[in-house]
Amino acid sequence: MAGRWVLLLVGSLLPGILLSEAAEILTMSTLGGSHYLLMGRVAEILQDHGHHVTMLRQGGNSLISDFKEEEKSYQVISWFPPEDYQKEFEKVSSLFVEEGYNERKMFQNYLKLVEQLGFQCSHLLNRRDIMDSLKNKNFDLVIVESFDYCHFLIAEKLGKPFVSILPTTFGTVHFGLPNSLSYVPVFHSSLTDHMDFWGRVKNFLTFFTFSRRQWQVQSMYDNIIKEHFPEGSRPVLSQLLLKAELWFVNSDFAFDFARPLLPNTVYVGGLMAKPTKPVPQDLENFIARFGDSGFVLVAMGSVVNMNTLQEVLKEMNSAFAHLRQGVIWKCKHSHWPKDVNVSTNVKLMDWLPQSDLLAHPSIRLFVTHGGQNSIMEAIQHGVPMVGIPVFGDQPENMVRVETKKFGVSINLKELKAETLALKMEQVIEDERYKSAAVAASVITRSHPLTPAQRLVGWIDHILQTGGAAHLKPYAFQQPWHEQYLLDVLLFLLGLTLGAVWLCGKLLRVVSRWLCGARKLKET
Repeated sequence: MAGRWVLLLVGSLLPGILLSEAAEILTMSTLGGSHYLLMGRVAEILQDHGHHVTMLRQGGNSLISDFKEEEKSYQVISWFPPEDYQKEFEKVSSLFVEEGYNERKMFQNYLKLVEQLGFQCSHLLNRRDIMDSLKNKNFDLVIVESFDYCHFLIAEKLGKPFVSILPTTFGTVHFGLPNSLSYVPVFHSSLTDHMDFWGRVKNFLTFFTFSRRQWQVQSMYDNIIKEHFPEGSRPVLSQLLLKAELWFVNSDFAFDFARPLLPNTVYVGGLMAKPTKPVPQDLENFIARFGDSGFVLVAMGSVVNMNTLQEVLKEMNSAFAHLRQGVIWKCKHSHWPKDVNVSTNVKLMDWLPQSDLLAHPSIRLFVTHGGQNSIMEAIQHGVPMVGIPVFGDQPENMVRVETKKFGVSINLKELKAETLALKMEQVIEDERYKSAAVAASVITRSHPLTPAQRLVGWIDHILQTGGAAHLKPYAFQQPWHEQYLLDVLLFLLGLTLGAVWLCGKLLRVVSRWLCGARKLKET
């Protein structure tokens, strides 16, 4: 045990000792919600470590407006896109969220969202005042977020090395990891790592659909690249992903299926975790009303607008009325239907301290949309879950939650009060869910270094070594036919066919010689 604490101490102090001076680091956030929270947390951690951090942030983003803004320790450069663009972006992003559960339309709506991000990107790259200001800063490193490909283009335009944050679990974007389709489920396959024959067939076919869609998304930036990069030095997005010095993945071994990783891939799931504080007194008083029964926490994320899911909201309210636990529900009062009475055991809140409530000893269950940050917080505190995924990576996240026995999932389109009530009671009463969640919490907490220490330590490492070329396989530079040994297979196939042809020729020669010898003998 003493050795472990020495390792933790050395791990936290060594980077600061080795790094002689603070680095100038640029982070970016062009989206709101959980994306903004995650990138803000990254900036905060690096600033607290002694680096000089600047965040380029889009102002006026409707996805950010609900958050309690606090004074930042790092510098923020805000920029505002044209008003007409902002209105169109809000319209498209709302449509993407509202119709997220419609699988047919989801990808088409996602393409519309990417198109808007492309317009935003082109506008930003055209802003000479902002781009010149960033160039004059002479940053040592840029930290990008992989959801918006524009970040990669900005880093390339600045000519600076960059690392990438993957805000979701693996699979949403391909950045060179070994991808064995026999046990690594493709994104949107709804498969686990334990696949039977038909599961592997489905995974194989889904891989081609996913690859085609990735190409469609990335090709939407082709015109932007042509407009803003001179001919002869135009980047290819798929190659830019491989150019990242490091990939920080917002997940953990406790949550994800085990899979091969490259040396420049680092798990940092749990970055959002902060020291817990006592919950406000009004919440303590509410929790105390339910004694040993405890309470259920309900939070559907920063992006899902319950105002657009009124029927779902009514069904959830009816389901909560069946519980003997208290229910603390993050739901705006302004979104509540006027014709529905809030259940007597429910307390609505416009905002709540989610992490502090998850750490409370009286919590019994977390009802969540299945967002990555929320799941990681629940695992950190060992709280079982009932998931109601809406869109994006949330259904895939809940597949992992169910497989690992941390909780259960309910399809949003099939949500009824009776079903939700039964699912919640099932998870609360069956101790196996709580035990699995606690076991996962032990895994996350027993890492030799915390997520923040891993983030800081690896960034300091590449700053000291001048990059991460030593962490990347040569495969990144190989042509695809070499990487997959197609040239070797073609050579061996040709050699085999040549040998078969030669043997055939020899057999024919021998056969003719034998036939000729027999005829001579007969005469």
